Amino acid sequence: MYTRFNFIILLLFVLLCLPSVSRADWINLSGAENSRNIAEIFIDEDRVRIQLEVYVEDLMLFEELVPDDFFPQPIPGRPGLEERQKVFADRVLQVIADGRNLPVTFDLVEPRLRIERPSPFVGSISPYTRRPIPGPPEDKRVLYAELSYLFKGQPQTLKFVPPLDEGGLPEASIGFLCNHAGVTVVDFRSMTPATLNLDWNDPWYSEFDKKPMQRKIGTGMRTFLYIEPYEVRNEILVRVKDIMTWVDFDLRGEDYIEEDEFNQVREKIGQFFLEKENVVIDGQRLKPILDRTSFVESSILRSRFIDAPERVRLNSAMVGVIITYLTDGIPQQVTTEWNLFSDRIQKVTARMTDPAGPFPYDLEPDDNVLTWNNYLKTYTIPTVEKIDVAEQHQGVPVPMGSVACLALIIPVGWSVLRRKKDGGSMKPLLGMVGLLVVGALVMIPAFQVPMGGNARASQFSSEDGQVILDSLLQNVYRAFDFRDEEDVYDKLAICVSGDLLADLYLEQRKSLVVEQAGGAQAKVEQVAIEDVAVSDSAKHAGALDLKAQWTALGQVGHWGHIHTRQNRYDAIVTIKPVDGAWKIIDLELLEETRIDPFAPSAPKG
Repeated sequence: MYTRFNFIILLLFVLLCLPSVSRADWINLSGAENSRNIAEIFIDEDRVRIQLEVYVEDLMLFEELVPDDFFPQPIPGRPGLEERQKVFADRVLQVIADGRNLPVTFDLVEPRLRIERPSPFVGSISPYTRRPIPGPPEDKRVLYAELSYLFKGQPQTLKFVPPLDEGGLPEASIGFLCNHAGVTVVDFRSMTPATLNLDWNDPWYSEFDKKPMQRKIGTGMRTFLYIEPYEVRNEILVRVKDIMTWVDFDLRGEDYIEEDEFNQVREKIGQFFLEKENVVIDGQRLKPILDRTSFVESSILRSRFIDAPERVRLNSAMVGVIITYLTDGIPQQVTTEWNLFSDRIQKVTARMTDPAGPFPYDLEPDDNVLTWNNYLKTYTIPTVEKIDVAEQHQGVPVPMGSVACLALIIPVGWSVLRRKKDGGSMKPLLGMVGLLVVGALVMIPAFQVPMGGNARASQFSSEDGQVILDSLLQNVYRAFDFRDEEDVYDKLAICVSGDLLADLYLEQRKSLVVEQAGGAQAKVEQVAIEDVAVSDSAKHAGALDLKAQWTALGQVGHWGHIHTRQNRYDAIVTIKPVDGAWKIIDLELLEETRIDPFAPSAPKG
């Protein structure tokens, strides 16, 4: 007879058969990706496929899934596979097409470990539930299943129903996502009985009947204004199928953009928006720079550039266009007008982002102008300033003008002696000597150059070294905020000296590249010095070696997403007083490590 005891024996067997951990790169704000059970739903032309992860403590709710051969011995009275599949389809995890329960087949069932889905916002308040976002279960053991629900024709609706108790409430916590013909209808949400209205002509417009389950990743056309020091970016993200109202791509098929059509589509869209650009900055039309045009995979909190040509599904194909305008600082006003509306596109998701944060906006046919005004009353543009050397490290100030005057007295005095010997007039030469003496006295306060300056480790504490290094590193990173290469070099030269300048420029360009942002250079928002040890330099006279560890956190924004890169550095930074200012004259990088910016800090001590 089939009893709960038999199932517990099965459970113990399942837990001993677990493979290694797998990972996925994904983040979400709803918290549903941390549910005890996970269902990833894919709607194809003839079936619904579900990849199900059943939490080990919820196995009793899904016991029909468990294959007979999982038992160490046959269980008397246990229903056969066909009967278990029927019970599962009718009572456990139901998929109802136009009012009729679809039959299910168990394609694969095996024990696994839960897929890790990064959750950096655990503990934060969810904007959907208004409650703290929970973390995933500590126990990672799951029963993994691949299920197929077959249907005929093209149903107009699909209803998904999780296991329910007698009161009609879900018995199990299931986080789910849904994909229709390659289009993400909704990212992770908590599953409750809900109906999906299907649009087979354009799955982008398939939509759940419940508002919390409707798409939150924006419309098929989106525009973003980024206002930053020294540049304004107009970024446009469009679905290829939606832009076909205005641009003819002459594609061979109706379902895919083929690999050899990839670049043609991308380039046509980039040129189209470059010709349509109408950004006005402080009343002027500055020269637009077509910075980038690329296919993009985009979801609620992630975007990824697709660089190499590949076959792309037309229903979900998105192209991003970045048009940049160089400015002298922060403008006072930026405006742009959007005129691309159609019967289906009556709303365009927009966002303006400045140093204070993002400002969302929806553009509509009768409200189609995006306007940003500068309300940054207390904002100061980060700049690069020289770090003055304290007087005790500058050496003896020598008035070079006075030295020059005194040096000239020697040949003039020699001429005086010769004229005296020859009996000639000495008055003009004596007058010149007098002028040089007066000049030497007058120029004592001017043109002073420190001579014999020496930085000695004995005069510095670790805290002193940390303060100087922090200022120098801030300068280095700020220099890269400028777009023009000449400007970057000029700013770097304020705090970096000698041959190191070119090396540092090239190294930094590579160091904070963000691959998900298409190789864009992240702007460093935060530098944290962790440790500094000061010693006299072994290679450079009068210089200091700062053996230091620090982290640099950089960010770059594209299409409403923030991509973050954080590195930890272990290096010996050599600094020296040069013309009254501290400069980095040498740098030996011992180790560079990319770290997770969302990982909790390790306790000190």
